[in-house]
Amino acid sequence: MSEVFTKSMARNVYYGGSVFFFLLFLALTFDTSQAIKKTDNRDAITEQVALGKKVWEVNNCIGCHTLLGEGAYFAPELGNVYTRFGNSTEAIIGFIKSRPVDGIPGRRSMPQFNLSDEELEAVAAFLKYTSEIKTARDWPPNIQG
Repeated sequence: MSEVFTKSMARNVYYGGSVFFFLLFLALTFDTSQAIKKTDNRDAITEQVALGKKVWEVNNCIGCHTLLGEGAYFAPELGNVYTRFGNSTEAIIGFIKSRPVDGIPGRRSMPQFNLSDEELEAVAAFLKYTSEIKTARDWPPNIQG
């Protein structure tokens, strides 16, 4: 090998590296698309779940709660709330209806959003859907959220 790095050598390294990394990018893209197909549960998204997501966003629930690790850490994680409440949407609805609980010193309380029965059922369906999402690291790390 010569001691001089010529223009043609530099060009070959550039093109060779570009082709290598482009092929690597394609391989990783294909692998990711195959992995997503295995965990995809779009069929579980019903109109009720979509409405629950909309109610979740309109009332800014993520301003206090986290959902699968994203959001504020003011109130509990809700990624597993369906499991915590005994796999019962009725329990979730009852909990939301019973808010706020005043008179507990030093404890934060959730406001009453005065949601309709349809909205309550939709939020419960949305939280049920999110609890069934398979996360890569089994989030949340503990049952309390």
